[in-house]
Amino acid sequence: MNATIRCVSPVNGDVYAERPALSREAALAAAARAREAQKGWAAVPLAERVALVQEGIRRLNGMKARIVEELAWQMGRPVRYGGEFGGVNERASYMGSIAERALAPLEAEDSDRFLRRIEREPVGVVFCIAPWNYPYLTACNTVIPALMAGNAVIHKAASQTLLVGERWADAFDGVLPEGVFQNVVLDHEGTEALIGARVFGFVNFTGSVAGGRAIERAAAGTFTPLGLELGGKDPGYVMEDADLDWAVDGLMEGALFNSGQCCCGIERIYVHRRHFDRFVEAAVAWARQQRLGNPLDPATTMGPMAHVRFARAVREQVAEAVAAGARALIEPAAFPEDDGGAYLAPQVLVDVDHSMRVMREETFGPVVGIMPVESDEEALALMNDSPYGLTASLWTSDPERALRLGRRIETGTVFLNRADYLDPAVCWTGCKDTGRGAALSELGFHSLTRPRSYHFRKVKA
Repeated sequence: MNATIRCVSPVNGDVYAERPALSREAALAAAARAREAQKGWAAVPLAERVALVQEGIRRLNGMKARIVEELAWQMGRPVRYGGEFGGVNERASYMGSIAERALAPLEAEDSDRFLRRIEREPVGVVFCIAPWNYPYLTACNTVIPALMAGNAVIHKAASQTLLVGERWADAFDGVLPEGVFQNVVLDHEGTEALIGARVFGFVNFTGSVAGGRAIERAAAGTFTPLGLELGGKDPGYVMEDADLDWAVDGLMEGALFNSGQCCCGIERIYVHRRHFDRFVEAAVAWARQQRLGNPLDPATTMGPMAHVRFARAVREQVAEAVAAGARALIEPAAFPEDDGGAYLAPQVLVDVDHSMRVMREETFGPVVGIMPVESDEEALALMNDSPYGLTASLWTSDPERALRLGRRIETGTVFLNRADYLDPAVCWTGCKDTGRGAALSELGFHSLTRPRSYHFRKVKA
């Protein structure tokens, strides 16, 4: 008997959705349909493919009210934020606008003697394994350019956001040729078996480091290219010439939005000692203004974490830090809605150091540790003292100083005077345990295609 995949709602602890996992045979049949459909899809002119994908995105937008409510029930994001449509639309529009340029042949010579050219060919079938924290935004980074480039796509949603894949399928149904986009429901064993069957031209996974290792093991020996985004412990650094109010607002939103469940969320902040006390005071005041509660209430700014076990892990990190000498500045009475379960109040920690897990391991919750620093060199050493490297956020009025420092930070993206944002015009990438690969920008198209070279020597009859 096949496993049943269940989404337990963090709102009330009830099962919100459940679906049977596909058998190995059914999953392989889906991959076979995708391979067959991809051949015809790749023959469709690029401009037409782009237009059809964008029509699917338009149809996805038509389901906005339903999707926003489903996200609240599935993973706890407040309805007031309107889902993920702003980012999805921005990325779809931008990737469509650069598709022709990104996929254009590289011409070395086209003379009466030789044709020497590199073309971009679709890899075939792309497997997108999406996470629960931003299930539409992360999926669209792969789904949109993969389809535009002429690939077929098989999508698997996380169990916590089980219905997301069905909405993607609804959006493309009747728009794309049958088999070009398919949503599948799989358990971990089924996912790994499908990857090991060597049916994909590219696999993209967003999730935990442990999950990334499992994907690599499943793909071992298949030579299947992988894109892996495995989280972060992203730092912010506030320099002595920063606009303090702006820095507090940007960094605290980056730390607490989505209850801190953001791969590129701010999890640790280093502040020049000159501003440390003022920054901490303002950060605590910012956190206290949040409203924790039912995500279906438009007044709520922070919903529950996506699962009770996620909240439990965050509480454990905070408790360990406090036992080791850290001070928690948000008193429990400020957030009586914190129920010891999935509903978790925000927290600001000081007197922290890098011996504590909360400053080095991924927390993925509404908690931020703040440390004073004396110099750029001290801040740099602390920012690089992490197994992760996704983004870093610098706050200064001197862009040249930020650029010099940014080139020495072990990270994928460096922000100046902003945080927690994904710009589709620049490559989304990481280093160290954050994973490997390139999403969005022109490089995102290159990850989802392969080069084919032509060297023709022309012979006249």
